[in-house]
Amino acid sequence: MTEETTVQLQSKDFEKEVLQSTIPAVVDFYADWCGPCKMVSPIIESLSREYAGKAKFVKVNTDENQDLAERFGIMSIPTVIVFKNGQVASTTIGAGPAAMYKKKIDEALN
Repeated sequence: MTEETTVQLQSKDFEKEVLQSTIPAVVDFYADWCGPCKMVSPIIESLSREYAGKAKFVKVNTDENQDLAERFGIMSIPTVIVFKNGQVASTTIGAGPAAMYKKKIDEALN
């Protein structure tokens, strides 16, 4: 079995992969041109390995999936939303340290 990593997600898969997920889903809303997004990406990737099997990690390119960005009110990127049982459990706007994301994930797991 390979190590779990962050999955690139399109709008058509969002319902199944995130909203119907049986474990918390961490969604990184980003764009390729976004500098702070490039800082958050390796943190999310690392957390995806740390929480493998406990939480699901996906990335959504807001340029390619504007409907999702609009649906969840993404005004600034990066925005990381933790979903639990199909509901928004927490939203983090802007780049932050790994510990900040871990806290939000741990809260969703408890």
